Amino acid sequence: MTRKTYLAIDMGASSGRHLAGYFDGKTLELEELYRYENGPTDLAGTLYWNLPSLWSHVRTGLQIAGTKFGNEIVGIGVNTWGVDFALLGRGDTLLGNPVCYRDARTDGIMEQAFKTVSRNEIFRQSGLQFMQFNTLYQFLAMAQNHSPLFDVAETFLMMPDLFHWLLSGVKSNEFTNATTTQFFNPIENDWAKPLLKKIGLPTDLFLPISSPGTVLGTLRKDLVSSTGLVSAKVILPGTHDTASAVMSVPAVSSKSGNKNSRIDWAYISLGTWALMGIESPKPIVTETVSELNFTNEGGVGGTMRILKNICGMWLLQECRRTWNQQGHKGKTGLPLDWEDLNWLTQAAKPLVSFIDPDAREFLGPTDMPKAIAEFCRKTGQIVPESDGAVLRCALDSIAMKFRHVLEMCEKISGSRIETIHIVGGGTKNLQLCQAAADACGRRVVAGPIEATAIGNIMMQAVAAGDVTNIEEARRIIRSSFEVVEYLPTAEHVTEWNDAYSRFLKIIGQ
Repeated sequence: MTRKTYLAIDMGASSGRHLAGYFDGKTLELEELYRYENGPTDLAGTLYWNLPSLWSHVRTGLQIAGTKFGNEIVGIGVNTWGVDFALLGRGDTLLGNPVCYRDARTDGIMEQAFKTVSRNEIFRQSGLQFMQFNTLYQFLAMAQNHSPLFDVAETFLMMPDLFHWLLSGVKSNEFTNATTTQFFNPIENDWAKPLLKKIGLPTDLFLPISSPGTVLGTLRKDLVSSTGLVSAKVILPGTHDTASAVMSVPAVSSKSGNKNSRIDWAYISLGTWALMGIESPKPIVTETVSELNFTNEGGVGGTMRILKNICGMWLLQECRRTWNQQGHKGKTGLPLDWEDLNWLTQAAKPLVSFIDPDAREFLGPTDMPKAIAEFCRKTGQIVPESDGAVLRCALDSIAMKFRHVLEMCEKISGSRIETIHIVGGGTKNLQLCQAAADACGRRVVAGPIEATAIGNIMMQAVAAGDVTNIEEARRIIRSSFEVVEYLPTAEHVTEWNDAYSRFLKIIGQ
């Protein structure tokens, strides 16, 4: 086939980028066209996403793509994080900037929800992991604060839905992101309106669910004229970044999509968050899944992602940010970069102290290294004093959490998982990948790095008919991108096993 170019707008909570994907029918190549920083802004005590700035960056990236490719771009798709949303009022008026999931408005709200509807009932109708920033609790916080937005809102859009509407003029609620709200029923494959009614929340804001691969249409006329992207169609990928990342897992087979096959691999989409789980052909809404606080989130190709959220590179990102603000310098005398963090970690002794990466203390502290040290002090452990010791504590703790969640995955699937696929930017941290193999005692396959953008582009190619299905997409990914294999270090097995029992006590297991 003639080479086709697709554009992925991959927007994360800390940065965003536009990547072009060149596909010739056999292999996929990527080129980063544009990158920018992202993060919430505190306005009068509320954390907002800076939507005007984000949209300006999206337009800039489109203009760069148009200048370079013109009508060669055949598809454009957006993926973002989950749970956050915008509301439109009469005449499609945007009702304010979206609020960031790290905002404190949901503190204590989850427990208040259980006074109206039991935890079991919420799980039965949503199948979702309980986290205080889920959209359900953001809605409930708004209701309890008597938000005037509910009085005038007409349409609910998740963050990628919002950008797809800004691109195409077409409003939609895409499946994979809708499933992160905790008011989507995966068994019924529709909004859990009975749940919302019972809690006393609005039910008339939602659109019919659109599947990944849906073609929304062309760009708005003003965007066509300003970018020159005359041939581009706006195509829904798996708009939740983890859904796109999991699509790019270079698994040798699609066993998890076959109802008669054993699940033998797990995935970790490793970025700010580490999303770890298994791929299933159907929702698993069982007592075991509820007890383990796993979640049923939508995947591509009709699959479900049975997973657990783990705090990932956020711990290291925030340490680096804090130290750079304090004037720490790296090996070159410049502010600390990621290579400096790797060097500091390597020099520190492993398996000394642990934290629970998912403890509330680490959700949004102003000083992450101080929070890590204080946690160790409070739990009677050796307090990390050097930068390297702090990083090693965080890294070892993340790896141990992977092992803990792996055991849960095997309990849910009923079978031993032989391989863990780690995808995403976190795979560049070689020490964490090796620590994951050592902690879990499993083969780890790391890569591709740009997993989310790759999955985004491959879903567009499936929608365009250039790729037959998800299994073929994964075959193409395996032949297009390098992966690195890590095996458990034999001489360290006993050390990690002994340390794991200490870690379990720290997290209260």
